[in-house]
Amino acid sequence: MAEVDRVIARRLESGAPLVGEVSRYIISAGGKRLRPALLLLMSGALGYAGDQRFNLAAVVEFIHTATLLHDDVVDESTLRRGRPTANESFGNPASVLVGDFLYSRAFQMMLDARDTRVMQILAEATNVIAEGEVLQLMNVHDASLDETAYLRVIRSKTAKLFEASTQLAAVLAGSDSETETACATYGQALGTAFQVIDDVLDYAGDALETGKNLGDDLREGKATLPLILAMQKANSADSAIIRSAIEAGDTHQLPQIVEIVRRTGALDATHAAAAAEAQRAMTAIRDFPANPYTSALLQLAAQLLERRA
Repeated sequence: MAEVDRVIARRLESGAPLVGEVSRYIISAGGKRLRPALLLLMSGALGYAGDQRFNLAAVVEFIHTATLLHDDVVDESTLRRGRPTANESFGNPASVLVGDFLYSRAFQMMLDARDTRVMQILAEATNVIAEGEVLQLMNVHDASLDETAYLRVIRSKTAKLFEASTQLAAVLAGSDSETETACATYGQALGTAFQVIDDVLDYAGDALETGKNLGDDLREGKATLPLILAMQKANSADSAIIRSAIEAGDTHQLPQIVEIVRRTGALDATHAAAAAEAQRAMTAIRDFPANPYTSALLQLAAQLLERRA
């Protein structure tokens, strides 16, 4: 990871000082670096130790950072990881334009791999992520959203870059198609579980631990899985309260909605959905070589359900 950070610092150099300033602001905000870590761990599990893993790990972090910059503008977010968002600190124009710079720099860097398969995976991932963002925007304030539509959005918007990160490791290692598919499945399942737990934390987390305002999803009119399941399980009066809050983006009744989500068992059901995805991730790589990297990947999936921030 230290080497990845060196690559990131070197490739952030730009003739426009604001680019580096905004990029460093968000990249240094204490993020988990989970996507580049996954690429490094999967590379180790498959026995690949070449330098290109550092370059591509930086690429996926740049793409992720670009999505965060654009997300916060679209969502009008003011807090991320416990401090003001880049758009709150530097304004929307700077956030959008620096996000564009990071996307284009990522595509410059992926050429260094000199592998059309690498380019294909990353180009598809970037396109699917953008599509997921549009789908989510279309679903805002839609209280009729069902679990299938919800999963389609998060598998596009969040899980796709997890999937690309682990799949790239297989390509770097020269793995066969079966192994590449297993790596992609692990990443997609882990990314899905990660986002489902993130949505749970919006109703069951601690603002100091999560680094974001509780109820942000509801404030933005997002029908996430805890709310979808709560509306299915609640009586008509409680379901109407949640539906109205989603449609209006209203958090005035947030304490009551949290109580409904808990009382109906929607949080437990959402945790169970995340657990199923975590198990799917572990199953995908159960036959991988036994080494510390594979063990770490299995442990990561198992411990994801204990996530608090």
